[in-house]
Amino acid sequence: MTQTDRPFRSVLYIPADKPRALDKARSLACDAIIFDLEDAVAPDAKEDARRILRDELDKGGYGARFRLVRVNGLDTEWGRRDLVELREADFDALLIPKVSTGWDVEAAGELAGDKPLWAMMETPPAFINACEIASHTRMEGLVMGTNDLVKDLGCRARADRLPLLTALQTCVIAARSARIPAIDGVYNAFRDEEGLRAECAQGRDFGFDGKTLIHPAQLAVANEVFAPSEEELALARRQIEAFEAAKAEGRGVAVLDGRIVESLHIVTARALLEKAAAIAAMEAGA
Repeated sequence: MTQTDRPFRSVLYIPADKPRALDKARSLACDAIIFDLEDAVAPDAKEDARRILRDELDKGGYGARFRLVRVNGLDTEWGRRDLVELREADFDALLIPKVSTGWDVEAAGELAGDKPLWAMMETPPAFINACEIASHTRMEGLVMGTNDLVKDLGCRARADRLPLLTALQTCVIAARSARIPAIDGVYNAFRDEEGLRAECAQGRDFGFDGKTLIHPAQLAVANEVFAPSEEELALARRQIEAFEAAKAEGRGVAVLDGRIVESLHIVTARALLEKAAAIAAMEAGA
C-alpha cells in the first residue's frame, strides 16, 4: 500500500517515554501513530524518551499502522539529536514541529538521512508559506497543530472553529496541490464523543484525510467518520453503473435520482470505493 492511497482516518499521539503506552499501541485500532518526543515529554525525560522509543521501534509489532516520530524543534537542545540518532530506526516518517518555511524543511532534511518528512502546521507563517512547505521534495504529509495556532493567533477556541477556518482550508489546499495527506488537529475534550464527532465531520467536510487524536477512546469515532459510509458506497456503485450504461448508449452523461452524473463524479465514486478497499486491507494487516 502506498502512502497516497493508505488510510489516515485516526492518527494517535503516544508519549515516547511511556513503555506501557508504546506497547499498548501495537493493538489499538488506529491507522497511524505519532510517537511524540516533543510536547508529551517533559524536558528532563527527553533523553530517556529517545532511548525508550528506539528500543520499542526495534521490537516492531506495529503491523500495518503508519509510524510517525514527532521530534523536538531544531531550535531546542534536543531536536538535532532526535533527527540524527533516530534516522536509522524502524519507522516511516519524521514529523517536524513548528515548520514555518521551506527552509525549515530543508534544515530538517539535512539531518534526517533518507527519512521522509511530515510538517506540523501550527504557526502563522506556516499558512503564508503552505504551498512552499507542502511542495518540498522531502515533504510527504501535513498535520494541523490547532492548539499552538490558537495560542499564536490569540483567537478564541470556539466549538465551530470559525477563527481557524482559513488556516484549516489552506492546509488542505496545500496538501491537495502537492498530493500528500492532510491530517486535522486534535480535539482536546477526549470524553466528549458528541463534540469529537462534530469536529471530525467538519474536518471530513473540509477534505482532511483524518484526525489526530490524544486518547484511544477517540479512535472509533474518527475511524467511522473518516471512512466512506455504506450509503456513500452504494451511491458510488450506482453512479458508476449508470455512467457506464450511458456510455454504452453513446451519451457523455447519465441521470441518477434526478441528478446529472458526469465523469468527474465517477472519479470521486471510484476514489471512495478504493478508499474502502484500502481500509479493509489496512484492518486485515493490523
